[in-house]
Amino acid sequence: MSLGPGSAKTVPPLTALIARASNPRGTTAMWIRDRLESLWDNEDFADWYPRDGRPGLSPAQLATVCVLQYVLDLSDRQVAEAVRCRIDFKYALALELNDPGFHHSVLSDFRDRLAEGDRADRLLDLVLARLADAGLVRERTTQRTDCTHVLAVVRDLTRLELITEAVRAALEELARAAPHLLTGLVDEEWGRRYGRQMRVGRNPTRPKTRILTTGEDACQLLEHMREHGPDHLSGPQAQALRQIVLQNYYRDDKDRLRWRTDTDGGLPPSAVAIVSPYDIQARYARRGQVTR
Repeated sequence: MSLGPGSAKTVPPLTALIARASNPRGTTAMWIRDRLESLWDNEDFADWYPRDGRPGLSPAQLATVCVLQYVLDLSDRQVAEAVRCRIDFKYALALELNDPGFHHSVLSDFRDRLAEGDRADRLLDLVLARLADAGLVRERTTQRTDCTHVLAVVRDLTRLELITEAVRAALEELARAAPHLLTGLVDEEWGRRYGRQMRVGRNPTRPKTRILTTGEDACQLLEHMREHGPDHLSGPQAQALRQIVLQNYYRDDKDRLRWRTDTDGGLPPSAVAIVSPYDIQARYARRGQVTR
């Protein structure tokens, strides 16, 4: 699929006439068109598509649709239907009234292209530069002290869930890279413990036993991978498991595995404590009653 035709520079007269008559005060979609008409054009997406192939839809229009979808909180099907049926959407995209729109699956393909490499970052930088030129974004000023960067969106895991999920993730990683190493290690009992995602209620049964059992399994898995070659410990999930074990367990003077607490072994500070085996850079922070 090659780069599609560009969107119209101006709104078709009949579309503008009916949109203004039916919405004299305008709508969110119409305001976006009026204030951000030249936010992007097809040339900004030239390296996203091959030069040959069947022409696709205008990527500039699809990008605008994605903005409208986010602002109005619409699903792919809903926003595709809005492009077909709503006058203000046709105004925002500079479409004729009889334009048939597109199938909702096109948006998924567009987002896949957007996610490749650093395209999203480059497109955002372009948009911010043009918004600044238009006077809609000010230069950086003093930042509020209660602001924070959002590093990740992860579910709040209990520590028992965290170590269990870390073992499960490391097992899945090992199964993809070297499935033969699971022979003799994973049995039916391990399958019951780590065969599916774990969810722990407020009052889990036998928590201390499960904590120690999961810790012993984690140590056994790490030792098993180390014995069969240090390369098996280089994967991201294996590294995450190793760090999570160190942060949540320690060995006492009799070489027994112990669960860390604030008063027994100590816990790592929140700045370094891993809260998800799938994103080891994610952190939780609390300010007042707000948890981020």
